[in-house]
Amino acid sequence: MTAAPLYDLATSAGDDGTMHPAERIWAPDQDPAVLGFIPVLGGLHITGLPAQGADPGSHPAVFLLLGHHRWATTIHAAALYMQRIHAWTRWCLYPGDDHDETIPRIPRAIHAHATIHCRPDDTWRLAWARPEEPGVVPITAMRHPAAPTAVVAIPDPDHGVLSTSAR
Repeated sequence: MTAAPLYDLATSAGDDGTMHPAERIWAPDQDPAVLGFIPVLGGLHITGLPAQGADPGSHPAVFLLLGHHRWATTIHAAALYMQRIHAWTRWCLYPGDDHDETIPRIPRAIHAHATIHCRPDDTWRLAWARPEEPGVVPITAMRHPAAPTAVVAIPDPDHGVLSTSAR
């Protein structure tokens, strides 16, 4: 029995009718800035992604770091990201939120693996994968504290085999 693929690579037909991949898999030796990752903390690369179905310019619901990192490092990197990209000093809140409102506890960071697919239109897609899959890169992911859990699709270390909790 063969497991269903986690992600189907988009294809397109060439002039001669031959199908070929319309995407390529990004590898860690390529520039992370191409994917929107910014360097923080002396070489760590982080980005923030909006919730599923949200506009691309929306507030981040998920933080992704290339590589596996400690929970405290993930928190620090996310705070630096919010300060540098959005000029927010209180990264737990979204603009317009009540500063006296109780924020749910800071979510845990998880260690996972993913393939990053670069599309011809310079957009990219991340697909969670098993560590033994070809082309995977280690990723540390964390939900933004102000983002509802239901809108964030990151692996759950308590249910499944695609992630473990960062310490």
